[in-house]
Amino acid sequence: MSGAGEDKALRPATRLVRGGRRQEWTGPLVNVPVCRGSTHLYESEAARAAAGKTNADGQFFYGRRGGPTQWALAEALTQIEPGAAGTVLYPSGVAAIAGCLLAVLRPGDRLLMADNAYDPARSMASGLLARMGVTTCFFDPRDLAAYEALFAEPVRAVWLESPGSLTFEVCDVPALAAIARSHGAVSLIDNTWASPLGFPALAHGCDIAMMSLSKHVGGHSDVMMGSASAAARWYGALRRTSQELGQVVSPDDAALAARGLRTMGLRLEAQTRSAIRIATFLEQHPAVARVLCPMLASDPGHALWRRDFAGGCGLFAFVLARDDPASAARVVDALALFGIGYSWGGYESLALAIRPEEHRSVMPGPGGPAIRLAIGLEDPEDLIADLAQALEQA
Repeated sequence: MSGAGEDKALRPATRLVRGGRRQEWTGPLVNVPVCRGSTHLYESEAARAAAGKTNADGQFFYGRRGGPTQWALAEALTQIEPGAAGTVLYPSGVAAIAGCLLAVLRPGDRLLMADNAYDPARSMASGLLARMGVTTCFFDPRDLAAYEALFAEPVRAVWLESPGSLTFEVCDVPALAAIARSHGAVSLIDNTWASPLGFPALAHGCDIAMMSLSKHVGGHSDVMMGSASAAARWYGALRRTSQELGQVVSPDDAALAARGLRTMGLRLEAQTRSAIRIATFLEQHPAVARVLCPMLASDPGHALWRRDFAGGCGLFAFVLARDDPASAARVVDALALFGIGYSWGGYESLALAIRPEEHRSVMPGPGGPAIRLAIGLEDPEDLIADLAQALEQA
């Protein structure tokens, strides 16, 4: 729902603290209570009939449409996304991807998807969307001329992700979105890496901005959730499709995500500083061929990142110099302070041996065994020492 009553001049850090904390939802409490309930009781049949005519957050109807805990989180997310009219919550990031695409696409439509998109989005294109008659064309988002040529045939929507999943290429999102709009196509973006704090996607021309709230917003590796924010043109379609699919998040999970949201800015700043420090160390290490991190001045996407982004995060990758497919696994296994696990954005550091070439149709892989790091809140010097000993061992 809209951030009614909020001062538009407030800066992002203040919005993170104040967002969604309406007095009618919180009462005298700082945090919105966890309001569990499937059934909402009405004072009369007339009141029930009136509630059924209004489909908006803030209006009780039935538990599937949420209550104050979910409404407050959705409003807070809307308030940190410039240009958003509203935000829809989903039970996972992948559910949010599905909700966005199903709100926009119809059988017979053609979708363009960046080749470095998150693999579940790619799988959705080749699976669910293909079964419903949607054709997907994967493209290199760095090649604007080849991208525009794809509009020679009708295109309904474009799915973007910047930096790209696993290999972290930065693309010219404003240009890609402008081209899509000039051809009547909808531009959607997975903005989980930067969040609206680092990259206000709607303000840069995208129509719908999706995030996995399991990552930065939750921040503690204990909640699964996703979101999608949009201006008025698409917010209604997102909300309607979500309700038709019966999507709902639990108030307990919404409370965890709202709690994480309040400190997200500080955590992102700390993790970004540590990631740059660690990436710089790896860039200079003889066992490392190259570091895939747009926050480094040496990265091919750094100029675009500097132009469009206000911040970064702790997620990047590096390629080992030794051309041995098993070497990445040996390095990861030798690490003591990095957990081996999926997801990222929590307070703990993670490492994964990755094979991006297995998830590409057009773009090349990184050219060697690679490792993705998610930098948490540990002291970066301890993490550097751990990486040094693991590289030495392996």
